[in-house]
Amino acid sequence: MLVLSAGDATGLFAAACEAVLAEGIEVRPRGMTTQEVMGAHLRLTDPRRRFVDLPPARVINPAFAVAEAVWILSGSDGPWIYDFNQELLRYTDGGVLRGAYGPRLRRWHGTVDQLDAVRRELLADADSRRAVVTLYDPQRDHSGHRDVPCTLAYRFFLRAGRLEMHTTMRSQDLWLGFPYDIFTATLIHELLAGWLGAPMGDYHHHVDSLHLYAHNRDGAMKAATDAAPVDAPGMAPMTVEWDDLEFVLGRVAVGDYAGVAGSAWAPFARVLASYRAWRAGDRDQARSLTAHIPGVLGAALGRWYDLRTTRSTPVIHTAGGAP
Repeated sequence: MLVLSAGDATGLFAAACEAVLAEGIEVRPRGMTTQEVMGAHLRLTDPRRRFVDLPPARVINPAFAVAEAVWILSGSDGPWIYDFNQELLRYTDGGVLRGAYGPRLRRWHGTVDQLDAVRRELLADADSRRAVVTLYDPQRDHSGHRDVPCTLAYRFFLRAGRLEMHTTMRSQDLWLGFPYDIFTATLIHELLAGWLGAPMGDYHHHVDSLHLYAHNRDGAMKAATDAAPVDAPGMAPMTVEWDDLEFVLGRVAVGDYAGVAGSAWAPFARVLASYRAWRAGDRDQARSLTAHIPGVLGAALGRWYDLRTTRSTPVIHTAGGAP
């Protein structure tokens, strides 16, 4: 069992890269060479420091991080997510990601809002062990669809007055998937803690197969070698009343930062508005909006644009987990 702990997602990512490179063995699922560690427990002690930011070794797309989190939290499997990552289209069946987390989280088989269920469970019994969100569905996921959830479940525990969160994954692409998955999961963690009136405890990320694909090995080596201590503060507290959640997510999804002005959600909305402007070719508007996004998200989005410009990548391909 690989056990790692860090105060910020960047440090945890770099440590995991180093460990998989050092301890991983070669396996070739579906003919693709990976370096894999079986059994990993990655603990993040400050979950609000959720953004992996390790330039130049690893520059992730903050617009996709925000968009995916909002897409999942709103219960959506709608095609608007492809505006932020067209690579996802490769995994669709009939234009739909059949493994999308959102519908499973917010309307399991069309009936159960699991996010609300765990909220109610912990409000009723603070010591409960039944605050579980299940994402893997055998009925759907053994039917041959291209997209099968890597995440099996989320679990939440109120202990010593703090909300702890555990995520279990059957599989984790450390390079492409981890930075985005931890962003969404810890946002769910923070929102639930707010609804319960509890501070956030540790975030625990359990992975059966933690792996790196061969074509990402050099990048992972650079990330592990170049990593330096991170002292940046966590993101601003992401709070919203339960009854206001759908409205806020809806405003953010369309980039309506005026509609959530004065809240910690306004920078999220600006990120999405900026990226849509970038894809539409209005680079001046995109940069202008970025300048008004505080903290790590604004800086990271500017770096993403810089990288896309340097590589002269066509606009249509500017989304996704790469480079």
